[in-house]
Amino acid sequence: MHFEKNLQLLRKMTNMTQETLAEKMKVSRQTVSKWESGSILPEVEKLIDLCKIFHCSLDQLLQGNMDYSSEAYSEIKIVTVEPFCYIQYPVISRNPEEDAITHVKNWAKHLKMENPHIIGWDFPQVSQEQVNVFHMHGYAAALILDDAGNRNDIDTEILKQNRQKYLTITLREKAGEEFTLIPNAYKALFSYMAINDLKQKHDPAVIPCYEYEYSDRDGVEYMDIFIAIS
Repeated sequence: MHFEKNLQLLRKMTNMTQETLAEKMKVSRQTVSKWESGSILPEVEKLIDLCKIFHCSLDQLLQGNMDYSSEAYSEIKIVTVEPFCYIQYPVISRNPEEDAITHVKNWAKHLKMENPHIIGWDFPQVSQEQVNVFHMHGYAAALILDDAGNRNDIDTEILKQNRQKYLTITLREKAGEEFTLIPNAYKALFSYMAINDLKQKHDPAVIPCYEYEYSDRDGVEYMDIFIAIS
C-alpha cells in the first residue's frame, strides 16, 4: 500500500498545507499528519472525500505507485501568456504526437527558424472505432511565429491567441517515467483548480491546454504544462 506517500505527494503538488487539508476534511492537523506517517488509515468515507479533493480513484490513492521524487515538479502557479500567432498541424494516427511534431519541425526548417518554439496538445476529435479498432489517437502540434505579419511564405492558416491566464506546472522529465509524471502533473493541476475554485476556460479562440518541451544548457529536459483558466 502506498497511501501515505501518495497523500503527501498530492497535497504538496497542489501547494496545500496539512492545516488546509485538515480543514477541508473536517479533521485535526494531527490526524492528517498520522495519515501521512502511516500511523492510521482514514475511514472509507474520508478516503472517498480525499479522492474527490485530489481527482483520483480510490485504487490510485491506495495502491497507485507515486513513489518518485517531488523534485521532479515545480510549484503550481498562475501565469499570463502574452498574445502570440501560430500555425498548427493536427493528426489522427497511431503515433500522432511524433507525426505532428515532425511535420511542424519541417515547417520550422522551411522558415529557417533555428530555435523553434513548438507546443502540442491532445484533442478529442477521434471516433471510438479509431481508438478501439485501429488504436489511433489525436494530437496537434503548433509552431509559434515571431513575425507572423511578414510570413508570406506560409501556406497554412495563421491563428492568433490573445492574452490569456494559464495555470502551469513544470516537470523535470526522467527517462522511462513520462507515463507517470505527466498524468500526475495534470491531476495536480486539476486538483489545484478544484481546491482554489478555478474554472478551465473553454473558448474556441483559446488553446485549452498545451505542453511545451525544452532542454537547458546541460541537456536536462523539462516540460511546462498549461491549462487555460477563466
